[in-house]
Amino acid sequence: MRGRQIFTQSLSLHGADKVFGNPGTTENPLLEELADHSQIEYITTLHESVAVCAAGLYAQASGKTAVANVHVAPGLGNAIGMMYGALKSQVPVVVTAGQQDTRLRLREPLLRHDLVAMAAPVCKWAAEPQTADEMAPIMARAFQIANTHPKGPVFVALPNNVMEQETEIAAFRHAPEVLAAAEASSVAQLADRIVQAERIAVCPGDHVATYNASDALAALLKLTGADVLIDFIPARQAISAQHPQYAGTFAANASANQAMLAPYDLVIAVGGVTMEEIWFDPAVPVSPGTTFAQIELTSTLLGRTAPPDIALVGDLTATLQALTDEIQNRADATFAARVKAHKERLQQASKQRQAERQARQDKLSGRDPLAPIEALSVLAEHLPQDVVIVDEAITASVDLDQAFAITDPDGFFGSRGGGIGQGLAGAIGVAAAKPDALIVAVSGDGSAMYSIQALWTAARHNLRILFVILANAEYRVLKHNMDIHRQRFDAPTDQPYPFMDLDRPSLEFVEMARGMGVDGRRARTAEEIGQAISEFNRGRGPYLLELVVAGKST
Repeated sequence: MRGRQIFTQSLSLHGADKVFGNPGTTENPLLEELADHSQIEYITTLHESVAVCAAGLYAQASGKTAVANVHVAPGLGNAIGMMYGALKSQVPVVVTAGQQDTRLRLREPLLRHDLVAMAAPVCKWAAEPQTADEMAPIMARAFQIANTHPKGPVFVALPNNVMEQETEIAAFRHAPEVLAAAEASSVAQLADRIVQAERIAVCPGDHVATYNASDALAALLKLTGADVLIDFIPARQAISAQHPQYAGTFAANASANQAMLAPYDLVIAVGGVTMEEIWFDPAVPVSPGTTFAQIELTSTLLGRTAPPDIALVGDLTATLQALTDEIQNRADATFAARVKAHKERLQQASKQRQAERQARQDKLSGRDPLAPIEALSVLAEHLPQDVVIVDEAITASVDLDQAFAITDPDGFFGSRGGGIGQGLAGAIGVAAAKPDALIVAVSGDGSAMYSIQALWTAARHNLRILFVILANAEYRVLKHNMDIHRQRFDAPTDQPYPFMDLDRPSLEFVEMARGMGVDGRRARTAEEIGQAISEFNRGRGPYLLELVVAGKST
């Protein structure tokens, strides 16, 4: 068999059923091979960043290892940013790139570069087979490393001549990693501390939803009455902002997070990154004297926020269930009374937040253009409850979460890393994983321009996606961050925000979408939003709603 046949056999053995790709000359062996394998769907994109981002969110939404194929050195360069996003989101993606014939290596031909060196900083492992005999072991190792906790992207370069060489070494599959519950002694130690605690904060990360531990977390929350604090830019959503024990969203600096956590004598981080920072701060988010516990899949995730006083490492569902059982064995009347008081306080706090949000919406309602909080509320009124949200609303993400109240952990997808362009591109992957769901991708206008080519892929593959562009003609988040920068570095100025407006010339998203085969409408009133959704409902494929909203002044 040829190297390219071993490659596709490796994909099938590991359950990979889709390749998100942007074709190029060095990819010819792979493209020809995939044409003979109808069980592996090739999803064509017009830019490498779209391919890799779509693959990353496909991995999130499907639970499978995703595969992306990009084009040699320039194409890999285009993909690096989205590989970084996959690394930060800890999702298993095998990124491949065609490589020039190895016999040309010393002659430095067009397009050739050291692809392994290029990819290595933004992935868990990178390799390039030098002969077809290395194809099977390298592919098996790639899938194994991508799926070893914490999961993440890997990279394999595919030289043209190696793909066409003959080999007798068949594809094979490594056994997947199997996790058990954390050690019983550590579970018992945390259960004792929970029963004694006066006030508890639970801080869930992306892994709670990724590894189907949401029900186990919900049972623990119900039993303990703990407050729940979530990250400001999550890739997955362990609980909704409508959850009765939701207590807020973390800030982007340690001092603010320390203030939020100050009322608690026990803080428990569960399943992945929490309290992620943007701004330097000498403070630590968990104050001395507060017990900090972590429940993680692997010890490599411990201590990144603060050194844990109690650490539980193991399968999240099994560990949370064991912890819940241990607490029930220790619970007494004092603990029950404390939990009841916690829940009553949370109910009052939830009512206050809802009232504050409604007051804010009332204050901003009826404006032209609409405030994001009103525009998203109107949008939610016209859509069914069971939509799947792909979020890159950024400064409007809190309003989006409040408007749609997604309670299903598989109803929300985002990306970490801070790069932009992930909303439109990621929606391709989510739609490919959930063909029967209604996908609503919400993106800012600046972010959308980083991956606008995703619209063409949505039209080509007839994906049922409602693309919503919040068009405020500015990089709003950068203006907020400029305010913070000026304040933190004591740099007041009367100067306007430099280079952050997108109004000249205006970005005409409806026209761009039509040029790529996607119908759409621009809306700036509640009535026009309703008309746009009616048009979308009459169609079968993707649709773009350019939603004109107010900028930073509101």
